[in-house]
Amino acid sequence: MNVEEIQRMKQRFRLIGNSPELNRAIDVAIQVAPTDLTVLITGESGSGKDIFPRIIHENSLRKTKKYLAVNCGAIPEGTIDSELFGHIKGAFTNAINDRKGYFGEADGGTIFLDEVAELPLATQARLLRVLESGEFIRVGSSTVEKTDVRIVAATNVDLLKAIEQGRFREDLFYRLSTIPIKVPPLRERGADVQLLFRKFAADCAEKYRMPAIQLSEDAKQMLMTYHWPGNVRQLKNITEQISIMATQRVITADMLQEYLPDRRTSMLPMLAGSQRQENSFENEREILYKVLFDMRRDITDLKAQVNSMSQTHQPVQQPVSIITPDEGATTVQNVQPRKSTPVDDDIQDTEVYVEETLSLDEVEKDMIKRALAKHGGKRRGAAADLNISERTLYRKIKEYNLE
Repeated sequence: MNVEEIQRMKQRFRLIGNSPELNRAIDVAIQVAPTDLTVLITGESGSGKDIFPRIIHENSLRKTKKYLAVNCGAIPEGTIDSELFGHIKGAFTNAINDRKGYFGEADGGTIFLDEVAELPLATQARLLRVLESGEFIRVGSSTVEKTDVRIVAATNVDLLKAIEQGRFREDLFYRLSTIPIKVPPLRERGADVQLLFRKFAADCAEKYRMPAIQLSEDAKQMLMTYHWPGNVRQLKNITEQISIMATQRVITADMLQEYLPDRRTSMLPMLAGSQRQENSFENEREILYKVLFDMRRDITDLKAQVNSMSQTHQPVQQPVSIITPDEGATTVQNVQPRKSTPVDDDIQDTEVYVEETLSLDEVEKDMIKRALAKHGGKRRGAAADLNISERTLYRKIKEYNLE
């Protein structure tokens, strides 16, 4: 890995960060650039995939030729073949002139196909032909044309799953992924989050001529532990929002939390409460809790079944005499024991399950007590261990009377 060359690319294309995964992605892009191999870039939305095709093109032998970036998901299905491969006059209603298309225009250069998984299957077949032979046919024409383009594709979709679902051609996948580059999500880049925040804050301060915002220590911790579903794009947007809206220039964790709408996804399941969606997990700890809860539910169901079986073998009880008030007088009635019905069993099962579920509060209370004991009663450290805000921890302490 050429460290100096990687740093030069970072400065040239304004890439911020030092995580090993990011450096590895840049290094692969530099190595593959002088070749004509097809490259497939994968990564979550907002992670910065669009920078890598530029690195590849600018360091290739095609850098003096055209570079075209095409968002495949933004072109309507009815016109995408015409946009990519061109058409002849009269091919359809609005075809008043001949059109080259992107593959004709970029001859000798590079085409970046962003969101390539959004291509219709028919268009995928046309793209496969270009990759295999460099040939294509314009819409409405019968003449085979040639093009010499370097294709770099990108997607945030799991293409193997798309292949299983019949939404993406397997042969096209193998053609595109000759050289794969994986762009890491922001949550896996460690301290890069703080570097990016400072860069965006400084840019915004310069643009709007105001002092740059800074983060308190607890806010830095929150920044590092947040999930960042929108990756670098989300971080940039939030930094700009805070820079404009916040009246103070030092941002605390409570202030930062107001701008993180999905902060609850990083909480423990029971602390998130009813706000979190069932079966949506953001970390291994939540998965573990789900497994434990499912096991408890299975045990509860088993208890109910054993109860039901044991009741069927109980001896028939004699009528029971009870005393009931009747218009001021006292009378004695004989009441036959009521037989268990399926509805009763369902009610009993429900009651047992509710009782088990309520015991989760005790689990939560115990975890909070342990965290407080571990940190000598200091709420900041306990809140960090529990992955919740100090405000939430304070509310839980009051709720469980743990003062």
